[in-house]
Amino acid sequence: MVLQTIPARIRWAVDVLDVQPADQILEIGCGQGFAAELICSRLTTGRLLAIDRSESGVDRTKRRCAKYLEAGRLAVRHIDLATLRVPVKRLDRAFAFNVNLFWVRECQDELALIHERLSPGGALYLFYDAPRADELLTMAEKASDALVRAGFEVSVINNSQPLAIGLIARR
Repeated sequence: MVLQTIPARIRWAVDVLDVQPADQILEIGCGQGFAAELICSRLTTGRLLAIDRSESGVDRTKRRCAKYLEAGRLAVRHIDLATLRVPVKRLDRAFAFNVNLFWVRECQDELALIHERLSPGGALYLFYDAPRADELLTMAEKASDALVRAGFEVSVINNSQPLAIGLIARR
């Protein structure tokens, strides 16, 4: 299997996450496993739990990151966030890239789950990219509103190449 090159927007997002070797991390919507590969390469004693509602996304991530599954740094589950029971007591980071849940529909239960599991100093990172700035702004505003309603303090970071935005939500 030929592995696709990791897109610049995913590299940027993982750099923003500032993964530490012992972090406990939740990825919501693992897709093709691009972020999982980068994150797991930075972990030593930490672990990444990657979830996706798509069975094909889970399969792609498992194939791409097989060595990290074998090493115990990665677990991948076919499940949605609403029904997830996080297997660790505390998360250092949780993140999602282009996951519609946080700006398209009501997500207070899912945000409450993350809020409860984040360690002191931990954060939820939501990243979005879009072809047009106005679309990106709409996504960011709606997701930010949901985060604030769930009790998070939100800061925003931008990336111009590619056009992307990150919301960093802290307890």
